[in-house]
Amino acid sequence: MARYTGAVCRQCRREGQKLFLKGERCYTDKCAVTRRAYAPGQHGQGRKKTSEYGLQLRAKQKARRFYGVLEGQFARYFDIAERKPGMTGENLLRILESRLDNVVYRCGFASSRPEARQLVRHGHYTVNGRRVNIPSYLVKAGDVVCVKQKTASSDKMKGVTEANGSRPVPRWLDVNRDKLEARVIELPNREDIDLDVEESLIVELYSK
Repeated sequence: MARYTGAVCRQCRREGQKLFLKGERCYTDKCAVTRRAYAPGQHGQGRKKTSEYGLQLRAKQKARRFYGVLEGQFARYFDIAERKPGMTGENLLRILESRLDNVVYRCGFASSRPEARQLVRHGHYTVNGRRVNIPSYLVKAGDVVCVKQKTASSDKMKGVTEANGSRPVPRWLDVNRDKLEARVIELPNREDIDLDVEESLIVELYSK
């Protein structure tokens, strides 16, 4: 399975903002963006002019990195979004939000999307009572996502859920923190997605 294995803090620095890829560390003074607020590499502190294509590319890269999706898979998501009725950019974000690893993170059952991805791969969650170990699994309205009973009783999961208990839950998810389960009320609309992503620039990039 292909995945990014490099330093995730470099991704945040390249985009010039926190992507919250390392959980609690992102909220402390140890955050790389806080300590070195410039792009990585020897030319990271140089002045650069950004072209129209550059802005579009950065918008796409930022979205990919938020959700931990590689280039080929992101392009396939765009093709799916383009074929759906409605606005392509919103469709794309809706697909990305409905990934199981993102839903697990949104529910507070993991500290970051990379951690959620790993926990899903290890089979710690179920969807509608069936174990699912595919991070890219797309949930649907009405699906119920649960932490497995054995996992829920572990010290690791108790620490994760306690640390993220105050994190706001999106309107499109109904989370029961006592039972460690969540129901997908509906797929999100654009106003429900709080990420700083300019989807219109992504559409322009792929439309060239």
